[in-house]
Amino acid sequence: MAEKFKEQAVVIRQEELAYGIYSMWLKTDKIAAQARAGQFISLYCRDKSRMLPRPISICQVDAADNALRIVYRVAGKGTEEFSTLGTGKEIEIVGPLGNGFPKKDKKAFLIGGGIGIPPMLQLARELTCEKQIILGYRDTLFLQEDFRGLGKVYIATEDGSYGTEGNVLDAIRENGLTADIVYACGPTPMLRAIKQFAAERGMECWLSLEEKMACGIGACLACVCRSREKDSHTNVNNKRICKEGPVFRAEEVDIG
Repeated sequence: MAEKFKEQAVVIRQEELAYGIYSMWLKTDKIAAQARAGQFISLYCRDKSRMLPRPISICQVDAADNALRIVYRVAGKGTEEFSTLGTGKEIEIVGPLGNGFPKKDKKAFLIGGGIGIPPMLQLARELTCEKQIILGYRDTLFLQEDFRGLGKVYIATEDGSYGTEGNVLDAIRENGLTADIVYACGPTPMLRAIKQFAAERGMECWLSLEEKMACGIGACLACVCRSREKDSHTNVNNKRICKEGPVFRAEEVDIG
């Protein structure tokens, strides 16, 4: 795992991509140079009544310019505060945190659902293998154009307004897609279905789990999930998503 840093980042620019979905580029001192696909950062609110940081996945990294991009949904007072920050404003962040995706030279599915789509962008940029990118939305699209040129893109929407009507697995089946490895991030029901789909086909599968976090560094045990093997930290069958994850080999973890 890369060394982590706490620093004052500066907002380069921010825009609303869709209703309640924001893209923010941050200038860092050291974090971007260390960040990899699948990792996340924790952001602290200026309002100190909200003590706990907000974990947000890394969407894109510009190591040459020491900048990184996050794409997040406004889900509460903390993220609402972040959405008001304009160019030049400072924000305290810690990162890079967690373990990212392993990069294999195999024909791959990159699957993102909802706010699990952003971390797949940096992965698509880092992988050099043949990539099929499957993006799942409820209705409104965002980031889909950023994936163009990084692999063949397929889209599924629940309401059928764009691409395949249904979910990401419906899009795979409808288009007759095949791969040797799966990388996925999204809501738990989606990951559960992908885990089963991959297991039935003998495919290597890596999942980035979504979970509410507190400390973000593995100390508080607020974000544990059931695991096949005992955790050396607790000596029970748990894994800390913020520390051992958020990316796990599918068979390592029990997601129901």
